[in-house]
Amino acid sequence: MKNWIIFISVFILSLSLVISVLVIWKADAPFNKIEKQAEELAISSGSLAEVSESYVYNGNKPYVTVFGVDENGKEKAVFVPTSLEENLIEEVFMQNGITEEQALSVLNNEEEVKEILHTKLGFEDVGPVWEITYKNGSEKLNYVYILFEDGQWWKRILNL
Repeated sequence: MKNWIIFISVFILSLSLVISVLVIWKADAPFNKIEKQAEELAISSGSLAEVSESYVYNGNKPYVTVFGVDENGKEKAVFVPTSLEENLIEEVFMQNGITEEQALSVLNNEEEVKEILHTKLGFEDVGPVWEITYKNGSEKLNYVYILFEDGQWWKRILNL
């Protein structure tokens, strides 16, 4: 009887683990697909020669931010809309704005930050912005948006 209980427990635990991994893998598949398509479009449109990183940014309009270098070796961020329309692609040279570290220092100078959850470069109506998500000292979720061009505050969503 004891062996049956051990067998059933191990079987249920293993089954739960396999199902969890499959659900997470399937849930991430659409993001991986659109990121791959956006990377290919950024290269085929001539915006980038080589891709180093990409991720989905959901602002007023969803974009895939693709980082890389152009044919001259200059670092660039390309914002590809999830509709994959080539004429709506926006791009910016990384040297023409503040870095991720500078955006984080702007945040740390103004706000009480306990834990940074993520930092993303995205595209909004005002242009490129750094979206920083963090928890403050009272464990509240906060979003701040800092303009890429000059490091000025654009928008704050605090204490969620």
